[in-house]
Amino acid sequence: MRTATLGPVQRAEALAAMAEHELDVLVIGGGVVGAGTALDAVTRGLSTGLVEARDWASGTSSRSSKLIHGGLRYLEMLDFALVREALKERGLLLERLAPHLVKPVPFLYPLQHRGWERLYAGSGVALYDAMSMARGHGRGLPVHRHLTRGQALRVAPCLRKDALVGALQYYDAQVDDARLVATLVRTAASYGARVANRARVTGFIREGERVVGARVQDVEGGGEYEVRAQQVVNATGVWTDDTQAMVGERGQFHVRASKGIHLVVPKDRIHSTSGLILRTEKSVLFVIPWGRHWIVGTTDTGWDLDKAHPAASSADIDYLLEHVNSVLAVPLRRDDVQGVYAGLRPLLAGESDATSKLSREHTVAHPAPGLVVVAGGKYTTYRVMAKDAVDEAVHGLDRRVADCVTEETPLLGAEGYHALWNARARIAARTGLHTVRVEHLLNRYGSMAEEIFDLIEADPALGEPLRAADDYLRAEVVYAASHEGARHLDDVLTRRTRISIETFDRGTRSAREAAELMAPVLGWDKDQIEREVEHYEKRVEAERESQLQPDDLTADAARLGAPDIVPLS
Repeated sequence: MRTATLGPVQRAEALAAMAEHELDVLVIGGGVVGAGTALDAVTRGLSTGLVEARDWASGTSSRSSKLIHGGLRYLEMLDFALVREALKERGLLLERLAPHLVKPVPFLYPLQHRGWERLYAGSGVALYDAMSMARGHGRGLPVHRHLTRGQALRVAPCLRKDALVGALQYYDAQVDDARLVATLVRTAASYGARVANRARVTGFIREGERVVGARVQDVEGGGEYEVRAQQVVNATGVWTDDTQAMVGERGQFHVRASKGIHLVVPKDRIHSTSGLILRTEKSVLFVIPWGRHWIVGTTDTGWDLDKAHPAASSADIDYLLEHVNSVLAVPLRRDDVQGVYAGLRPLLAGESDATSKLSREHTVAHPAPGLVVVAGGKYTTYRVMAKDAVDEAVHGLDRRVADCVTEETPLLGAEGYHALWNARARIAARTGLHTVRVEHLLNRYGSMAEEIFDLIEADPALGEPLRAADDYLRAEVVYAASHEGARHLDDVLTRRTRISIETFDRGTRSAREAAELMAPVLGWDKDQIEREVEHYEKRVEAERESQLQPDDLTADAARLGAPDIVPLS
């Protein structure tokens, strides 16, 4: 299998090829489910296309809590099937599919009541561990342990002494969500899928009752293509209802958006060697280790405003600070917050008005001949959702199709990752990079880090870190544009890297340097560099302004003050 490169030339070729020959399957939506569906389809031997209106993972799939988890709280809801399924997927990702991207992470659960709470919570965590071990997918994660208050405070000195009487510690896993999606897309392309971001579906092509393809607009170049396919899969997440409206089908279910916001704070603001999980009156609150930072989240509120750019209001930020500060000895202040991001969960609409009670299960439907819809679900179970969607699409193909093989198909970078990790000191000596830098690259690219080393060998200046974001090398910016499908500055600073949430300036001080590195790859002139930098600075300014607003309506209005660099309409 060749490793696909997603540069500008390959994108143009993919769009032309999709229009030239009828596909077996066309997938609409480049989030984790759409990317997973494209990989599933192409590895069954089906000719496959994948289009995304914006950037890969630019919606929900880059704005999650970045956890790969079984959903401990779903045990409390007695949703054993969902937990069992998610724990199996967690194990597959950790051990086989993406060990370079998915890592174990410890969590401390403070107990506030003596006696009954330790028994109740301990039983739940014990069952969680047992379920993960049951099918052999618990390897690599330590089992939970009970801690006294003194032991808990040694693990997490940040906690107020009166905030707990003891604690439980257990393990889950985490991931850079946008990087996983970008890797899924490249893996699908490496197996032969045609993929194009910034390619928007403007309508469906029908013959009688049957959907036979879609009209796709090249948002960058302005051309329009008719892409024909025997089966079209709508995997557009919170946009599901909007996409369905194009085909004139009301659909058999509806998707509601629930907003979750997260704060990013420097590591030294919370003294702990473990993540934290706290109970709130509505849900749970996580404090998640994230490199040199912590991610604090999340909220769970209904959202019916702009889906592309959900805004975090001042009230959202205050809610998280208030709840996390209820257990911290040294409270977090607004000034401690380096980054803020908001995302939308696609929830299947049910009877309940409370979004936290809507289903995290997924649904697959065939609302019209030739059209499959997949919606709902959790990030962790994307592979199962993709399998179910392709299984449904296969019913509409008039031939026998192979079964799903994604359980046995590692993502790009996984093969050889452990061997390279073991050789990291030798790689550091060979490349002249510090061992810590090599580890950082291996945990972002796996065995594809060799392609980064090649860029640095050809141009040693690319081995230097970005001046205002020294966690990332200049080579990573070039690689994002040449290999990973980044088309704009925002794609690099927000999704290929996490500079937009990991620096106090939100990436504005890195914007010009990054744009100048991207320019030769993407053919930008000086005017385009200026447009990219100006747009990014305006986006950050609009987001900062929205985070000062008291509620969703005013926050949304403030965020919309910065339009997309390439408007969709």
